[in-house]
Amino acid sequence: MVEMAEIFRQHGPSYRARYESEMLPSHRQAMGAIERCRTPALGGHVYTCEACGETQYQYHSCRNRHCPKCQNDKGQQWLEQQQDMLLPVPHFLVTVTLPSELRLLALRHQKQVYELLFRTSAAAMQHLAGDPRFMGGQMGMVGVLHTWGRNLSYHPHLHYLVPGGALAADGKTWLPARDNFLLPVKALSRIVRAKFRAALRQTSLFALVPESAWRQAWVVHCQPVGNGVAALKYLAPYIFRVAISNNRILKLADGKVTFRYRASDTGKLTTCTLSVEEFIRRFLQHILPKGFVKVRYYGFLSAGRRRQLAAIRQQLDDLAASKSSVVGGTDADLSLDASDADAPVSRFTILCPSCGLAMQRRRIPRPLGRCPP
Repeated sequence: MVEMAEIFRQHGPSYRARYESEMLPSHRQAMGAIERCRTPALGGHVYTCEACGETQYQYHSCRNRHCPKCQNDKGQQWLEQQQDMLLPVPHFLVTVTLPSELRLLALRHQKQVYELLFRTSAAAMQHLAGDPRFMGGQMGMVGVLHTWGRNLSYHPHLHYLVPGGALAADGKTWLPARDNFLLPVKALSRIVRAKFRAALRQTSLFALVPESAWRQAWVVHCQPVGNGVAALKYLAPYIFRVAISNNRILKLADGKVTFRYRASDTGKLTTCTLSVEEFIRRFLQHILPKGFVKVRYYGFLSAGRRRQLAAIRQQLDDLAASKSSVVGGTDADLSLDASDADAPVSRFTILCPSCGLAMQRRRIPRPLGRCPP
C-alpha cells in the first residue's frame, strides 16, 4: 500500500525546494511530521514474544492532526462524548458553503476567513431563530469546518448540527421548531452573505473580493436528520480525518499518484490520477493554521452552559414521557464510505504475528530526533 509518508519522503524535498518561498510554516511542519511518523526518527518500543521469540518494533507517532496514520481513535472518542449533548428532539444539519469567488482569498488568509465564516454564519442562524415567526429564542449548534471535496479539491464549508428548537428569553422555556422545518434557507443565505460582507469590510481583505461574490446567492442547505445520532457519525470522521487516508492511495509511479474516491453525483467509486506535485499541492491546501479550532459550540450547547443543557434535557424528557419517542434516521446523503477511514489500531496490546500471544515490551530505542511528549 502506498502511504502519504512515502510520497513525501520521495518527492517532498523537491517540492519544498521549488515552492519554499510560497509554503506556509504549517505546511512544512505537517510534511516533516508525516515523513517521520512511526519511524526510528521518533523512537519507540521493542516488543518480544516470550513464547516464540518474535520481535516487533513499534515507533512513536507524530501526533500531527493532519497525518493519515494518527488520530484514528479520536473520532470515536469524540462521538461518545457528544452523545450526552443530543436532545430528544428532531435534529437538522445546516451546511453553509463559501462561494468560489472567495476561495482563493480563503486559501491565502485561512485563519481570518474561516473565523469570519464561523462567526457570521452562526450569528445569522441565531438572528433568524430569534424571530417569533420561526422559534423566537436562542438555538444550540455544533459547527464543524470541512475544506475538501472527495477528489481533494478546495471546497470550504461549515456543517452545523442543530437541535430542532430554541430556548426562550427566560432561559427555561423550550420552543420547538416546526416539523421538518428549522429556518428558511433563502433568507439565511442572504443574511449570511450580508453579515460576512459587513465583517470583511472591516478588514484589509475586502478590496480583494470581486463584486460578483456579493451579487450571487450563497449556497445554504438544511435537512432533517432524525435524532442526530447518524449526523454525528457523519461528522466525526471529518473532525479527525485528513483530506485523504492512506488506503485510498492506489499507486505512485512515473511521477504520478492515483487515488480513488466516490463521485458525489453518481455515488460510484472512481479514480483520479494527478502529478505528484499537484497531488501534494491539493493535500497541503487542507492543512489548517496552527491552533485553529475546527469544531465550535454555540448557544445552549456551548461549554459554559452544560448545566442549562441538562435542565433542558430533563424538561424534554418529562415532556416526551407521555409521547412516542423520536424516530432516528437520516438521509442517504449522510452515509460515509467506510473505506475512507483507516481502522484504529489498539495501542495497549501488541499481539505476536506468529503465535498470537501478547508480546512484552523490553526496551526503548534511543530516538534519532525530537520525540513528541
